[in-house]
This record gives sequence, C-alpha cells and structure tokens, in this order.
Amino acid sequence: MKPTAVPSPRSVSRLASIRNAARGVGRLLATQTNARIHVCAAMAVAAIGCWLEVSLIEWSLLILAIGLVLCAEGLNTAIEFAVDLASPQWHELARDAKDVAAGAVLLASIVALGVGLAVFVPKLLDRLW
Repeated sequence: MKPTAVPSPRSVSRLASIRNAARGVGRLLATQTNARIHVCAAMAVAAIGCWLEVSLIEWSLLILAIGLVLCAEGLNTAIEFAVDLASPQWHELARDAKDVAAGAVLLASIVALGVGLAVFVPKLLDRLW
C-alpha cells in the first residue's frame, strides 16, 4: 500500500504566509486613505501609459516607481501600528518614528513623480507638437 502524500509543514506555512500577507494588503487598503489614493494614482499611470504606448523599459520604470510608493506606504502603516501598540500615550520618539516613516513615503512619492514626468512629458510634448 502506497502512502498518501501529506503536505510538509513548511509548504503549509508558506501558504499561510501568503494568506497573511494578502490580509495585510487588505488591511492597508481598508484602513489607509493614502494607500487607496496611491492605488488610484497607479491606475491612472497605467491608463496614461497605455494611451501613450510607453516602451517596455518605461513600463519597468513606472512599475518600479509604483511598487516603491506602495511598499513605502505599507511599511509606514506597519510602523504606525507597531508604535501605537508600543506607545499608546504620546511620546516624542513615537512621533519621530511615525514622522520619519511618513517622510519615507513622501520621498518615494517624489521619486515616482520624477519617473512619471521623465516618462510622460516627452511623449505628451510629441503628441501636442
């Protein structure tokens, strides 16, 4: 009699990790208005990219910029949750941790804006002239 295959605990934990990560993305989008704004901006960038027929390299840059902003937003939210748990009362270091994390999102957004301008402005100028 041949034994039946039983998934290893490691493969089960990987699946659970993916479910937990998906839950985290859901929590990010459910609780953070800025994350939803970033997703809407990403959809607008994708639509404009299709309209302007950007190249594969340009798509790569746009996707990386979008990913950078969304990852920064996720890490910012995780830091906010952890700080709120560790320091429910106001504390200068808690404020600083949150401000630095939010600053990272701002920097990522500025970089993404720069990428978007570098990719889209020349193509828009070509269409207008």
